[in-house]
Amino acid sequence: MTAERPANVGLVVVSHSSRIADGTAELAGQMAGPDVRIVAAGGMADGAIGTDAARIAEALVAADAGSGVVVLADLGSAILSTRTALDLLDNPEGIRLSRGPIVEGAVMAAVQSSTGSSLDEVLEAAEAAASLPKG
Repeated sequence: MTAERPANVGLVVVSHSSRIADGTAELAGQMAGPDVRIVAAGGMADGAIGTDAARIAEALVAADAGSGVVVLADLGSAILSTRTALDLLDNPEGIRLSRGPIVEGAVMAAVQSSTGSSLDEVLEAAEAAASLPKG
C-alpha cells in the first residue's frame, strides 16, 4: 500500500498587468512542472491595467489544491486588492502573501512547491528571492 503524496502548494501571481502576471505564471510553471497550480490574476476584466479583488479571489480558489497558496504581487495596491479578496473568502487561513519579488519569487516558490514542500517552506523560498545576487 502506497501513501498518497499531499497536494503541492499553489501560487497566485497578482500584477496590475495581465501580461506580466501571465508571463510570470508561464515561466514559473515551466520550471515547476504540471503538478503545481499557478494562476495568474493580472489586470482588470476588460484588459485595463489594475487589480480586481474578485478575480484574485477566484484565482486563490483555483490555485488551492489543498496545501495552501502563496501570493506574489507586484505593487502595494495589488496587496490591498489581495487582502480584499481574502475578505471575500470563507477560509483564508491557508493563504500567505509573499514579500518577495514577483518573477524571481514565483520561480523559486514554484520549484520549492514542486518538491512537495510545506506552505511555510514555499513562502520562505519566495521571500528568499529578494536577496539573490544579480551580478
